[in-house]
Amino acid sequence: MELGMIGLGKMGMNMVFRLLEGGHRVVVFNRTVSKEENVINKGAIGSNSVKELIEKLAPPRVIWLMVPSGEPTDDMLNEVLKYVRENDVIIDGGNSYYKDSVRRYETCSKKGAKFLDCGTSGGIWGLKEGYCVMIGGDDDAFDRCEPIFKTLAPKDGYLHTGKYGSGHFVKMVHNAIEYGMMEAYAEGFEIMKTSDFDVDLEKVAFLWDHSSVIRSWLLELAYNALKGDPELDNLKPIVDDSGEGRWTLKEAIDRAIPAPVIADAVFMRFRSRQENSFAARMLAALRHQFGGHPIHK
Repeated sequence: MELGMIGLGKMGMNMVFRLLEGGHRVVVFNRTVSKEENVINKGAIGSNSVKELIEKLAPPRVIWLMVPSGEPTDDMLNEVLKYVRENDVIIDGGNSYYKDSVRRYETCSKKGAKFLDCGTSGGIWGLKEGYCVMIGGDDDAFDRCEPIFKTLAPKDGYLHTGKYGSGHFVKMVHNAIEYGMMEAYAEGFEIMKTSDFDVDLEKVAFLWDHSSVIRSWLLELAYNALKGDPELDNLKPIVDDSGEGRWTLKEAIDRAIPAPVIADAVFMRFRSRQENSFAARMLAALRHQFGGHPIHK
């Protein structure tokens, strides 16, 4: 089938490559022309504007947005809505907050357009391994777009999660769980790193990934990282977050669901961005004041 893809970042471009390999006709638009040329050389059809992209698609159209969450997605959706017709399907494949997706569904419905919120996991490995795709929205819109999801995902790698908003909701929780798993691996490897034993962390990661109950794709990626840089000397200890952990934590608080692992993982990411934290200095000062414990100038 055919679709339009708006946004050719790290994931969007590889998704286009995978769709082209699957025999789909893909019309693309990206503000950075050089990225558009990369996929045109592989068979995609370029466009100079959102309007031109939509004009190159036969109705009823499918337009996939792969742009940063928040205001950029709203801006692009508003631009797309200027040109769509009734029963066109707009898919948001970014990491949007699910409540924004509910609002966007209602906005599209007023124009007669369909909207699918599509949580997409796979990162830079998605081209080779496929993407895990979680789709929320109406049955008829999902059914029409299912050939796209089939191509993007590996076997059993996509799911219609329910009504609008549910796709990004499930992806939000998925990423929060990922935070907790990554934090546990990081802490465990640091404990081994600082032990009295000369543990080869690369070999341990390889071992666990092949025979342990804690094996996972993340562990395979840990092995890859350690293999290239056993001391991780090329990295600064700064960990960003794209929002899903915070959103999941807020959801847990609103529903009075205990989520201490996710909470700690989120806060540790915040801590990683602080150099010479005031809170840590305050703790040192308090210990010195009440107990005379030594302080490091």
